[in-house]
Amino acid sequence: MTDVAIVGVGQSNFRELYANKDTPRDLYGLAADAFREALTDAGIEKDEVDGLLCTNLRYGRMADVLGLPNVRFVHDLEGTGRMSGIALQEACAIVRAGLADVVACVYATNGRSAQVRYGGEDDGPTTRYDTMYGMTSPGAYVALMYQRYRQVNGVPDDALAALAINNRRNAAANPVAVLQREIDRDDYLSARFIAEPLRKLDYCIINDGGVAFIVTTLDRARAMRKPPVRVAGTAGMGNLTNHYTSEDFFYSACHQVAGRLYRETGLGPEQMDCLQVYDNFLPTILFTLEGFAHAPKGGAWEWVQDGRVHREGPRPLNTSGGHTSESYMQGFALHVEAVRQVRGEAGERQVAGCETAQYMCASPIVTSHVLTADR
Repeated sequence: MTDVAIVGVGQSNFRELYANKDTPRDLYGLAADAFREALTDAGIEKDEVDGLLCTNLRYGRMADVLGLPNVRFVHDLEGTGRMSGIALQEACAIVRAGLADVVACVYATNGRSAQVRYGGEDDGPTTRYDTMYGMTSPGAYVALMYQRYRQVNGVPDDALAALAINNRRNAAANPVAVLQREIDRDDYLSARFIAEPLRKLDYCIINDGGVAFIVTTLDRARAMRKPPVRVAGTAGMGNLTNHYTSEDFFYSACHQVAGRLYRETGLGPEQMDCLQVYDNFLPTILFTLEGFAHAPKGGAWEWVQDGRVHREGPRPLNTSGGHTSESYMQGFALHVEAVRQVRGEAGERQVAGCETAQYMCASPIVTSHVLTADR
């Protein structure tokens, strides 16, 4: 099987964009800026890109904006957070199949400047039925799952505070993060409820920005500008219903994905130097850590306490600040952070000796990858 690697990454300055929500942001301009930065990072020209995967973007317009009318493989993915993992999986498969040699994955959102609310939309009979019961957004569904998780496992009211504090602490060391003021447990507990038991600090940010990363063969990557970050393994599977809920908190799907991924890479949870966990809402981190065998089932809320997930701790987590503090790029910026950690380019938030990073997404489509240094 052909080895593949990520060779270039680019993203917006999320903090700068967030400063003025009244300035209209063009999705395609944001994506193009990130793409240009990824090209520079890889040290290649745009004409070398012959595969284009677009998320939350229409491929026809995106290709025209980028000046890539004749790519060998192109399509777009829906604008949901589970798609960032799928985009990397597809890019790897495309390169391995020989359908394209250099694949760019691009994403953008203008949710803040467009004043998107992410909830209450009429998506058909199922949504209309759910709305009668207050289920108007993914946050409401996660709140319902977390309420059950708390009751089953005897979880205290402040259990998520450690994750909110950790994300903000990491964001304070990230110059492009939106929210950089550190918080404490009192700040967390004083935040208002959005969908009880979830507070405002348990929710992802709504912001603008673009992200891009470029995938090619490992052999080709070794001749490029930056050290390649090898995709050592990737796996995924669906956990699909009509609702954004899972009776076992996505555990069984995550468990199966984890088993395949760890067998493929020959690496286990204890060998991951940093974790990048899709955190649209903070309870999702607990569900993910348990499903991927980092924390005991039902016990992740205790496992994350006492600095275990700090960047100086044994299992550094969401080192850029995650979706609640850096930005909500629906998983894409977490991939960029994983690459930078493995390259040793994360500056003040760098995890010492980081050579492996695991991305995990617990959602209706579960995905995970292990990225490693090319040693």
